[in-house]
Amino acid sequence: MSLPLCAQGPVFDATHLREPSLLHAQWLVHAGDDPAYADPGFDDSHWIPFDPSTSIQNIYGSSKPEVVWYRLRVKVVPAQSDLGLSEVGLCNAFEIYANGERVLAVGSVKPFVPYTYAARVVAPVPNRLLTSGSVVIALRAHFTPADWKGTNPGYDISNLSIGQFTTLQNEKSLSILGAKTINWLDDLLEMGLGIIALVLFISQRNQKEYLWIFAAGVLTLLDFIEPAFSALYPIPQAWVYPGLLLRFAMPLIWGSLYLSFIRQRAGWRWLAFLTLAGVSNAIIALAQTGLFAWPQWLTVMLNLPVIILFAVVIPVLLAVHWRRGNREAGILLIPAVFFSLYIYAEIGFGILFQFGAWRQTALSGLNLIDRITAGPFTFSLNDISNTGSVLALAIIILLRSSRMSRRQAQLESELEAAQQVQQVLVPEKTASVPGFAVEAVYLPAQQVGGDFFQVLPVAGGGLLVVVGDVAGKGLPAAMLVSALVGSIRTAADDTHAPELLLHRLNERLVGRTQGSFATALAAYIAPNGAMTIANAGHLSPYLDGREVELPGALPLGIASPIHYETIMLQLHPGSRLTFYSDGVIEAQNPKGELFGFDRSREISMQQASEIAETARRFGQEDDITVVTIVRDHLVASAA
Repeated sequence: MSLPLCAQGPVFDATHLREPSLLHAQWLVHAGDDPAYADPGFDDSHWIPFDPSTSIQNIYGSSKPEVVWYRLRVKVVPAQSDLGLSEVGLCNAFEIYANGERVLAVGSVKPFVPYTYAARVVAPVPNRLLTSGSVVIALRAHFTPADWKGTNPGYDISNLSIGQFTTLQNEKSLSILGAKTINWLDDLLEMGLGIIALVLFISQRNQKEYLWIFAAGVLTLLDFIEPAFSALYPIPQAWVYPGLLLRFAMPLIWGSLYLSFIRQRAGWRWLAFLTLAGVSNAIIALAQTGLFAWPQWLTVMLNLPVIILFAVVIPVLLAVHWRRGNREAGILLIPAVFFSLYIYAEIGFGILFQFGAWRQTALSGLNLIDRITAGPFTFSLNDISNTGSVLALAIIILLRSSRMSRRQAQLESELEAAQQVQQVLVPEKTASVPGFAVEAVYLPAQQVGGDFFQVLPVAGGGLLVVVGDVAGKGLPAAMLVSALVGSIRTAADDTHAPELLLHRLNERLVGRTQGSFATALAAYIAPNGAMTIANAGHLSPYLDGREVELPGALPLGIASPIHYETIMLQLHPGSRLTFYSDGVIEAQNPKGELFGFDRSREISMQQASEIAETARRFGQEDDITVVTIVRDHLVASAA
């Protein structure tokens, strides 16, 4: 069957298509809305011809109708099959009919329900509609006031293609990959970097920039979901608005991120400016959806805070701090310059577009910076700057990790050297002293520890015992232990009086410990078992399973002068004297229970190795030191 003569308008010949083609023929357009306009037999002879390579503003720019219909007659092969239509970027509510049958729709024209229109939509034309050899394509499009504010609203020559349905589907997949791959990879990289930054921040709480990198990753994740869906399928426009409100956080997060890398504190003026930029950024994003329309000058004014921030302030600050020796600022400056150039180019071409003679040049320039092609992939200068920013942050993290690895290796070397020194100063075996059986065990919680002990024979018989604990762990504590052991050995050459020994150690440490201190207990045991003990804040020893009560005193290194009291005891033949460090008392099991004083007292008659192993198995938290001294029966009888 052939169409009535009244419908014999412009014709697009699709009988010799070898590949999909844009519907670049002249269309007929009419303002108003009537379902009859979709009928292939409708008389459209009085409709206005329209060239889709031009703007419909030239026809309806003054009246700005809400609904416009487009019609085009397409000549096809009657036996043809698998014909389809492909649409992209037309408007947020439209319907496409083929010979009066709706084959494709996005949103709702009436009642007006806008949908996103960034996704390419492909639909088949039923084979039964092709048997007449002619198909009338009717397009019903809704226009908002914001659409009419644009330069080329409605149908454009690039919006609609015709071809084999399967080929159009394949083109859709390839176009999505080409247009979104770079952008999606950049987003995934940024989200992954955010996770790494969070892990780094947990271990390095003073590095606030890691927290801002994580915040940027979270923002990217939240902003990734809706655009990813809308790139594949049209979705209700209302679903877009919550994501667009996230644009408020973008200037605040990225501005704070840059400031943290240059150690610039964000005072209230900075926060106020970043908040202003965020509010204007969110409003602009909402306006671009067509939610509301306003004069062009207001759009320019609202864009100013973001433009000033990212195209002027941030690059200048990074450049200044780079010149001052901040290498990380120099790394971040490269993508920041790219982004500022993108902003300047957008502004420049936008201004040129306002002049008719330069409009085509402006469009070519905008297309150049927004649609850079590399094989099947397309991206913009903005994408390059975004990817560059993420790569710059990744490079900074890698450089910091490398620097930390070198420092760690150096620290491990220093710890190993300190451990070797400590092994010399805190002997693994104690000297043999006639009349006494001495056993000592030392289990540091780390490579080097803060506990110390010395068991020194005294000329004429007897022995001097010093047991102590430096506050803290690691290398600083180990260095203080070295100083203490050296001082003990020096002082022991002149005296074996416990109170005098502690007094000299305290005078040696006061003012030299940088806020640290050490507990210590000194005891002199004569050949006949007479014992003198003085204490500087250390745990009391156990004598034959009972705690020895000692007068209290401040630890070493806190104040001067300090008098250390002494007490006299007798170590009988066969008696056992046991010294602990707090690593025994404070051992803690997985349930959080402490080993405590009661358990320590109960095992105080055991050998030093058994005591230390019991505390270690219970749950070692600190350095463990155990020294036991038993007076020998035979030597005591001979004496």
